[in-house]
Amino acid sequence: MKIPKRLQPLIDEGMIDEVVAQLMSGKEAQVYVVRCGDTLRCAKVFKEAKQRSFKQAVQYQEGRKVRNSRRARAMSKKTRYGQREQEEAWLNAEVDALYRLAAAGVRVPQPYAFVDGVLLMELIADEEGYAAPRLDNVTLSEAQARDYHGRIIADVVRMLCAGLVHGDLSEFNVLVDRHGPVIIDLPQAVDAAGNNNAARMLERDVDNMRAYFGHFAPDLLNTDYGREIWALYEAGELHPDVKLTGRFEYDTASVNVDDLMAVIDDALEEEADRRERARDDWEDE
Repeated sequence: MKIPKRLQPLIDEGMIDEVVAQLMSGKEAQVYVVRCGDTLRCAKVFKEAKQRSFKQAVQYQEGRKVRNSRRARAMSKKTRYGQREQEEAWLNAEVDALYRLAAAGVRVPQPYAFVDGVLLMELIADEEGYAAPRLDNVTLSEAQARDYHGRIIADVVRMLCAGLVHGDLSEFNVLVDRHGPVIIDLPQAVDAAGNNNAARMLERDVDNMRAYFGHFAPDLLNTDYGREIWALYEAGELHPDVKLTGRFEYDTASVNVDDLMAVIDDALEEEADRRERARDDWEDE
């Protein structure tokens, strides 16, 4: 196929030998299957900020560390340079998260390089070597649903132990290869210790998985792993091999109704946005 302009520099540098096919095109990025020597890999070409639909919301960026103080000051301003630095930090977030999580044993695509907004990474393939399907396109038995749910919850725990929350985990951001589920799409990954929204995002991620797998294994709908995991994290008792129960004892003390309604409204708005983006990506594929 014709070589996309953004991939030409990687061809020139010998990092890619051939662009085989376009795998998908969404509002955030275009993904291509490429050949590197004898190996097929993925090249994820991030679109420029003005072309993307995902909102770089403060709730995701809060707590992200910027090593260079000059860059940090620039990012806090609305200058052209500051916006460019903020864009670079946003793109680097997924690359940093992939390396960090792969090292922690989380099933994510192995990253290989990041050049000028193009992420070169492992191609997650099915048993026949084709690109693996998304979880929402897979029909599961009850036993498979419980197995896959357990694996993803274990990866959520490993992620949190590594200091990160996915922030947008759903059946649309999980691939299924011959070994099971693989978590993808991490540009919005949240710093667990530095972000005030981390607990809510983690619970939402886990609840999304509970709702999806609950279609195949209804008993999972009665679990509450999200709050259990976060409570263990706050208590300093969370570790990768922790034994979870799926149960959580709720605090029966009175709550602020206004604060609760604000959380519900935010959750509904985010869910509507997530479904719209997933639908747009599905239509573009």
